[in-house]
Amino acid sequence: MELTEILNVILISATPISELRGGIPVAYFRYDFEWYWAFIIAVAGNILPIPFLLALYDPVVKLLSRIGWIKRLAEWFFRYTRRRGGLVEKYGWIGLAVFVGIPLPITGAWTGSVLAYLMGIEYRRALLAIFLGVIMAAIIVTAFCVLGWEAYLFLKHE
Repeated sequence: MELTEILNVILISATPISELRGGIPVAYFRYDFEWYWAFIIAVAGNILPIPFLLALYDPVVKLLSRIGWIKRLAEWFFRYTRRRGGLVEKYGWIGLAVFVGIPLPITGAWTGSVLAYLMGIEYRRALLAIFLGVIMAAIIVTAFCVLGWEAYLFLKHE
């Protein structure tokens, strides 16, 4: 493991959209990290921006909402995110953890932090829920990476 490879995995995992869903496969398949290092480094990278996002949404949204086109873009994104957040509306912070933990596109920690902001979930509960969701997603993605091909071959022969 080289430092540049570790930093690449952290960066990929900290980036919206790819998050650890991209970081773990890159670490495991491209850089040949052991599964546990891929897991740990990607989780760290994925959770890294979340405390800052949760703390800064309110002041940043208030500041940027003064600019017309940014306000319209933010309103569209918030409407889109809220529509996908039925689980969070129904179950609160536990629903938020499950939402983040399902490794599908646009269900990661970044979208979860937006949902936490929109639903008014208290900072510490939101951070805990997102962290638990990131751990769940990391377990699933790591399992698919480690067992994916073998599981496919096993199921194909049955």
